[in-house]
Amino acid sequence: MSQFKGKRILILGATSGIAQEVGRVFASLGCSIALAGRRRDRLETVAADLKARGAQATVVLEADLADPASHQKLIESAARPFAGLDAAVIAYGVLGDQKRAEADPSATLEILNTNFTSTASLVTILVNRFEADGAGHLAVIGSVAGDRGRKSNYVYGASKGALDLFLQGVRHRLAGTGVKVLTVKPGFVDTPMTAHLPKTPMFASPAEIASGIVNAMEQGKGVVYLPFKWRIIMTIIRNIPEAIFNKLNV
Repeated sequence: MSQFKGKRILILGATSGIAQEVGRVFASLGCSIALAGRRRDRLETVAADLKARGAQATVVLEADLADPASHQKLIESAARPFAGLDAAVIAYGVLGDQKRAEADPSATLEILNTNFTSTASLVTILVNRFEADGAGHLAVIGSVAGDRGRKSNYVYGASKGALDLFLQGVRHRLAGTGVKVLTVKPGFVDTPMTAHLPKTPMFASPAEIASGIVNAMEQGKGVVYLPFKWRIIMTIIRNIPEAIFNKLNV
């Protein structure tokens, strides 16, 4: 039996393709699910879907997740209807426009704030809450792009790389407590964020990624590459000497 059966779950960025599939997995376990994101109409559509799939209860929370000033109140609002939270999934982010970011520092900062700074704020609030409760699971969606800077997406990659390092430190701090923190590193996923990219066999479905996320949470893992082949691929890419890597068109 799943340890998450009937638990209280918060999904931040709940309308993203991966997040919706994660919600469906938790709904099938009879969980109570709080859904946070920017568009109430889309959140309510997701909530109705999850109720139909077995969610015990749903709560919709409209919020600008990129605004750290709203985070404390948001987490309190998510926990209140369920008298607490057992787990959370942070699933929002932006790919951004690399070429625009190269020319415009404000575009760079927008990507970094959304994918790293604001996420770090939410992580801090959530793990502190879980630590006070003595238990809790947090999964945060990063990216294999954070494993090495590449000219095609180094701003996005830097935001995910910083997040990866931050989460490493959080796990180190919380080692031995009842709080589990998972870094999720997907490769290419067929979602609206990647709709402009040509699809290849390297793309995974959101449902495949969601299943891997919940399985990794069940196992109490610290890091998971999804699909697994990306762990092998990124191990090779990380270990290419920079003098050689700089000659590659990747």
